[in-house]
Amino acid sequence: MNLAIVADWLPVYGGAEHVIAEFTALWPHAPIFTTVANRPKLGPLATADIRTTSLQKWYTLTGKHQWLLPWMPRAIEAIDLTGFDTIISSSHAIAKGIIPPSTARHICYCHTPMRYAWEMEDEYLDDFKIPKTLRRIIKDKLRDIRRWDLTTAKRVDTFIANSTTVQERIQRIYHRDAVVITPSVDKRFFEMGNGKWEMGNYYLAIGRLVPYKRYDLMIEAANALNLPLKVAGTGGDMDRLKKLAGPTVEFLGYVPDEDLFELYSGAKALLFGAYEDAGVVPLEAQACGTPVICFGKGGVLDTVVDGETGVYFHEQTVDSVTDALKRFATMQFDPEKIRDHARQFSSENFRKKMQLIVNC
Repeated sequence: MNLAIVADWLPVYGGAEHVIAEFTALWPHAPIFTTVANRPKLGPLATADIRTTSLQKWYTLTGKHQWLLPWMPRAIEAIDLTGFDTIISSSHAIAKGIIPPSTARHICYCHTPMRYAWEMEDEYLDDFKIPKTLRRIIKDKLRDIRRWDLTTAKRVDTFIANSTTVQERIQRIYHRDAVVITPSVDKRFFEMGNGKWEMGNYYLAIGRLVPYKRYDLMIEAANALNLPLKVAGTGGDMDRLKKLAGPTVEFLGYVPDEDLFELYSGAKALLFGAYEDAGVVPLEAQACGTPVICFGKGGVLDTVVDGETGVYFHEQTVDSVTDALKRFATMQFDPEKIRDHARQFSSENFRKKMQLIVNC
């Protein structure tokens, strides 16, 4: 089998890149084709065989892959995959738009049909602070992208969804069936700890500090209940969030990988306010034996069991979060049972499921 991996773009090592790292572990000789890449920020993918398009020179100049979005569909279609008989695209935007050889099989691991075009157009325009004078032009362009996106779905032989939420979205938008394979949690979280948990007195929120992650809800809930909250991570929303924070909220900034287990396992609970299609952070917390208080929509419905490994809140409001925190305070959770639950999402299980599909 001569296999190639295709990614949308690779500016940082995040959830989608974690999935690609699992692919490279399974197929170490497979090259990764993508529009643009920033190797120094790609962690374990930094030494992989990454092949970029002509947009790379412009990305090097601007440092902003978002500015290149209008040209990315054409760039992805120009990638030459001659000689490959199996292509796995990891797509949340344009990667599935590659044009495979007529004899090749194209398997798309779909993180979502592009959310900025189908589901969250106005939210993305707000997050990127697009002026109102430009929004009509951008919305017209997004309409063109939706047409292109529907066309490219026909180039996929097999769809894999990263959650049941995305499975439903693929059916609704593309009218295609998909099998669900949830992203894995890194094995290092299961290799740490000795079965003895020393819970701290703090709650934890962790990840990229961007508006849609809704750290503002977590911070305002901590303010309202006077609860200690540690916020780990960096991002463009940090200044705004710091202005919201009361005296019980602490910002940790970037936390090295080797310190994550101690940070997760020492928390009373992870607070997770985002509507994520999958979400690796709740899995990491549970692998460390830590319960999750989360917005009960999206990927957490597949990975967090309400009342057993965590607590849902059902509205993205401060009142809903504080109600969940009060309910959580009356409950008992077993760290070992939470960790056992997370084992079904191990790298080993993820790889077995992927191999079954690719080899069938």
